[in-house]
Amino acid sequence: MKYDEFKIISNFFNKFQRKEKNLIQGIGDDCALIKIPENKILAISTDTLVEGTHFFKNIDPKHLAYKTIAVNLSDLAAMGALPKWVTLSITMPKVNFKWLKRFSDNFFKILNQYKITLIGGDTNRGSLSVTLSAYGLIDGKKTLLRQNAKEGDFIYVTGSLGESAAGFFLLQKKKYIINAKTRNFLIQKHLHPTPRISEGIIIKNFANSAIDISDGLISDLGHILEKSRCGADIELNKLPISHNLINNFKKNNCFDWALSFGEDYELCFTISERNIKKLNLAIKQNLIKCKHIGYITKRQKGFNLTKNKKKFDFKKIGFNHFN
Repeated sequence: MKYDEFKIISNFFNKFQRKEKNLIQGIGDDCALIKIPENKILAISTDTLVEGTHFFKNIDPKHLAYKTIAVNLSDLAAMGALPKWVTLSITMPKVNFKWLKRFSDNFFKILNQYKITLIGGDTNRGSLSVTLSAYGLIDGKKTLLRQNAKEGDFIYVTGSLGESAAGFFLLQKKKYIINAKTRNFLIQKHLHPTPRISEGIIIKNFANSAIDISDGLISDLGHILEKSRCGADIELNKLPISHNLINNFKKNNCFDWALSFGEDYELCFTISERNIKKLNLAIKQNLIKCKHIGYITKRQKGFNLTKNKKKFDFKKIGFNHFN
C-alpha cells in the first residue's frame, strides 16, 4: 500500500483524543484555532531533533517520540507553563509502516499522560528529523524569564546533573563494566528525561528567573547571567551529582558532565533570600527536589567556580549546534 502525506496523517496521527474545551479547530483544516482563556498567557516552544545530531541513527522510534515531547515540555516548564497542545512535523527518507506505528503509538501515549492534544503538523521527505511546537498556558501575569536574576539571589538546580551524559556514554561504550541496573537507569535518564512541569509551576510563584538545562549548566545558567547582566559564584561540591555517577566514573568526568553536557532537562532557577521560606516549605511538602549551588553576584558577566573554596578553571561551555 502506497502512503501519501494525507494517508500518513489519517493512519498514524489523526487518532482519537480527548476533547479540549479551548480547541476550536484541530487537525483537518488549514490552521488550528485556539481560544485563549481570560487571565492566561500563551507560552510557545519549538525544537527540532535531527538524526546524527540529537539522536542515534538506530534509535527506537518509541524513545524518539518520548524525547521529542519531553524536550519541548521542559522549555514550557522553565516558564512555569502548563502544556496544552502540540504540533508535529516529521521529515523522513521513506515511509516505514512499522517505524511510524511504533513512533505514533508512544507519541500519543505520552500526550495522553500529560493531557496534551495534537492539533496539527506536517510531513516531508528527506533526512530524518522531527520538529515539535508545544503550547502551554501560564496562570496570571507572573512569568519566569531569564532576565530577572538579582544580585544576592540563591541559585538552585532541581534533580541531579550529569546522568543523561553518563547514559549517552554507556550507549556508546557498550562494554564499559558497570552494574546492569545502574546502566539501564542511566540510559533511561538519557532517553527518557523528565520535564519538570509541576516544579516550574510551583517556583513561578517565588523565583526571579529560570531556565531548563538542555545544553549544560554553564551554558544555560550563562544565558541567565547574560540577560540579567550579572555573574555567579558556584561551588562545585554543591552540584547535585548522584551516587550512580560518583561510584562508577572518575570525578572529573562527573564534573564535566554536570557542567557542560546538558540534556538533563532539570530546572536552574534563582530566588531572593526573602522567598527562601516559601521554597523550603515546598521542599518540606515534597513538591520539589532541588539543591542550592551558589549565588548571583553583581559582576557584569561570567562565573567564579570554586572547588573546596579554591578557584576552579573550566573551559567547556556546553553544547553548540554549530561547533
